[in-house]
Amino acid sequence: MKVAYYTEEGLRALKAELDQLRDVERPRASQAIAEARDKGDLSENAEYDAAKEAQGLLELKIAKLEELVASARVIDESQLDTSKVLILSTVKLKNKANNAVMTYTLVAESEADLKSGKISVSSPIGRGLLGKSVGDIAEIKVPNGTLQMEIIEITR
Repeated sequence: MKVAYYTEEGLRALKAELDQLRDVERPRASQAIAEARDKGDLSENAEYDAAKEAQGLLELKIAKLEELVASARVIDESQLDTSKVLILSTVKLKNKANNAVMTYTLVAESEADLKSGKISVSSPIGRGLLGKSVGDIAEIKVPNGTLQMEIIEITR
């Protein structure tokens, strides 16, 4: 089982989604199957087949989330080293090509949200920044070439 690292907030959201699926969606799916079964001949009942398929997909999603929660580890942010880029580091970067300055926080893949400046540690930029220190130039391979990003600042 692959260990995944989360912030407390990220793990709480994952558990809430799992609870929603188990406590609300699962009974709803069972109810839909029961209603379709009550409509007669199951061999020609497309509604029953659709409800059973939806239940199967729901159970698969629940199983995947249960596995994620079981392998999840919460990161103690107070123990993070700010001398180099790690997961949960907030990094201020300067693109050497156009001098654009940007700030990203490196997070677990499931918590990534580019709009709020959170990028996955497994993304090309995230992988390219890991382990770098202030002043280092990270060469990041992207589909249209290589970016040179200077690390200006690392915070938690």
